[in-house]
Amino acid sequence: MATDQKYVDYIIDQIHHPAGITYKKMFGEYGLYAGVRIFALVCDNRLLIKPTEAGRVFIGKPNLASPFPGAKSYFLIQEELEDHDWVSNLVKVTVNELPDPKPKKPKKKN
Repeated sequence: MATDQKYVDYIIDQIHHPAGITYKKMFGEYGLYAGVRIFALVCDNRLLIKPTEAGRVFIGKPNLASPFPGAKSYFLIQEELEDHDWVSNLVKVTVNELPDPKPKKPKKKN
């Protein structure tokens, strides 16, 4: 089951981050970004936050789920999404712990 655009829009509205929150469609699902850092996936209308130590401390006992079979586990955010301050703080501590993406190598010309 693919994610509904309305659900992604709702998530974006719930999260406040200084770098701004954007998304990219990926294989019928979505990746969420704060600035240049991808911090979450939205799959099957579920918000899955990348696991970090700071996020684990913030949540306490996180619920874990995989975006698809065989993938590593992410923090599954459900009812907590209703509290925009809580989810915004989780995103902040998560993004602060994530590294910047590696620069892309230029493509070779033939």
